[in-house]
Amino acid sequence: MSQRDLARELRAARPLAPPAVRERVRLIAAQAAPPRHRAVTRRRALAVALPVAAALVAAAVVATRPSHHAAQIERAAVPHAAQKSIASGHAAAAAPVPSPSRVQRYTASLELRVPSAAAVSSVTKRALAISRADGGYAASVSVDAGGTTGYASLRLRIPKPKVEDAVRRISALGRILDENVNVQDLQTQVDATDRLIARLQRQLATLRTEVQTPDVQQRIAGLTARVERLQRARASTLRSARYATLSVQLSSPSQAAPAEHHHGPLHGLGTAFRWLGIGAVYALAIGTPLALIALLARLAVRTVRRRREDALLSRP
Repeated sequence: MSQRDLARELRAARPLAPPAVRERVRLIAAQAAPPRHRAVTRRRALAVALPVAAALVAAAVVATRPSHHAAQIERAAVPHAAQKSIASGHAAAAAPVPSPSRVQRYTASLELRVPSAAAVSSVTKRALAISRADGGYAASVSVDAGGTTGYASLRLRIPKPKVEDAVRRISALGRILDENVNVQDLQTQVDATDRLIARLQRQLATLRTEVQTPDVQQRIAGLTARVERLQRARASTLRSARYATLSVQLSSPSQAAPAEHHHGPLHGLGTAFRWLGIGAVYALAIGTPLALIALLARLAVRTVRRRREDALLSRP
């Protein structure tokens, strides 16, 4: 008999355990103490390390972000620097000077920033005093300085020879935010009006030498009325051109400067506990799903292992 036949015979003739013996073995296996596992396994270390790493990353991201106070200071610093550059640029640029020999309409506008609402009221009074000292007057005044912020709008009429000095003195009352000057030459318009008036007056002189019929008298009356209208318009243009218009806008900062906070000796400890609390919240939010997944995976492995043991014990 060959070895293969002998092995086949032995496998076919293997003894079978009685049902009572198999049941006894199953009870002993169920009552036996589970094998001791190592206190720290790779799986447990991974389940703990992942939430901790996620919390550290989240805390680092939050810590590197600028605080709300720092962001406010940074946003406030940029306009302040821009305003300083604008002010210095306007101070360096000289405003156009009106021509004393030509008829011109001169308008200028100033936008000034003053420290407080009370300063708005005092600067308004000083600007009005400057315009009166230069022979001018206030065409309109609007002041609102009763709250935490102040605003004023002035429209001043100043003689053109004095407007350059008035602009310089009023500009020194605050920080210049904006400055505009507009000069419109009216000399050509006035000269054209003068030529038209002279031509109409020559026509009137000619008509007066003619026989004064009703038609001639009507033409004389029409030309006379037209000449008078032109003369009134010319006089109004010259009168308005003698004064320059200066518009002044005053304002105070919309918000008070943030108060400086002095931190106590335990401020650093409180900050550390705050960041630890933030890290704990992130660890709980990120680690809880990972821990649940690890627990479900472990239960699945145990279930599969138990089913394999049951199948092995139930095999005849």
